[in-house]
Amino acid sequence: MPIRRLPETLINRIAAGEVVERPASAAKELVENALDAGARRIRVGLVNGGIDGLEVADDGIGMAPDQLRLAIERHATSKLPDEDLAAIATMGFRGEALPSIGSVATLSLTSRPEGGEGWRLVVDNGRIVHDGPAGAAPGTVARVDGLFAQVPARRKFLKSPRSELAACLDHIRRLAMARPEVGFVVEHEGRRLLNLPPLPDASPQSTLARLAAIIGPDFAGNAVAVDLEREGLHLAGLAGIPTWNRGVSDHQYLFVNQRPVKDRLLVGALRGAYHDLLARDRHPVVALFLNVPSDFVDVNVHPAKTEVRFRDAAQVRGMIVSGLRRALDEAGHRASTQVSGAVLAAFVAEPLPAAAGAWPPAGGADPAAGGAL
Repeated sequence: MPIRRLPETLINRIAAGEVVERPASAAKELVENALDAGARRIRVGLVNGGIDGLEVADDGIGMAPDQLRLAIERHATSKLPDEDLAAIATMGFRGEALPSIGSVATLSLTSRPEGGEGWRLVVDNGRIVHDGPAGAAPGTVARVDGLFAQVPARRKFLKSPRSELAACLDHIRRLAMARPEVGFVVEHEGRRLLNLPPLPDASPQSTLARLAAIIGPDFAGNAVAVDLEREGLHLAGLAGIPTWNRGVSDHQYLFVNQRPVKDRLLVGALRGAYHDLLARDRHPVVALFLNVPSDFVDVNVHPAKTEVRFRDAAQVRGMIVSGLRRALDEAGHRASTQVSGAVLAAFVAEPLPAAAGAWPPAGGADPAAGGAL
């Protein structure tokens, strides 16, 4: 078969498959755009878990009509002031998010810069169907309707609306943890699921307050502070004590330069720090923020920007392991407040069984086992 050029619509759909895997992927990209636009308040609305409708409204700098038209072109971005890919100070970019979303859904962008006119641009599965003035408050509203409606092969692989909604919330919570100075509201079919008012700044105190609001107030009482600086790298955050753990790893929040990541190197370092403190099927609860020079990390190695590549991976791994172990060692054998309180409340003295041998007795629980959330 001879080599041929693919049509533009198919190219965009291939790119969409890398960037937009599900509604949560689109929500993440749109919220990151709002953060890079300097938004102080972001509202996210979802319909049917984001499958049928997703809207992200912000009060950022907005876009003029010519900027809106550029925004839906591939590899067009405002996040790279020059051509230095090693110095990205934004949430990262691939230049494909908006055109990819617009190629597999109906994408409506309504925006107005301060002092400018409002404008709306609508792209329906790769075709511009509206481009004209519109009433709008300063900022941008991005709406996505019918994701994968015309790509049934992709739509059938989406999970239930409940699962898709949970994935959307997880992405937004992670972004909100890293940006306590920004307010977030999430609504699903008129029901408010998340309401985080903006805090004064991005100080450690504000970050702690935002973490408590999202993870829960017990987290701070069952965690130790991590603070380590070495050779221009800074690791900070909270690490749950070993007795306050979970059966799944969904409460491990890792950030690099305020970007939420799920990087294998960082997860492996985290596992290494706790490997002799937890059973193999238990997982710690942590929120760690790693700040490094922009030229020390490549944030664009993954289409969805969930993985990063460090210039010196061994240095990062060593820093995380040593920073966590130092903080946990200083905490000593502290027990979780939640677990110890539950154990004391349920404690009843019983005589030992006549035949000493099996411990714990049948139907009993081992009091040395770690706590669970």
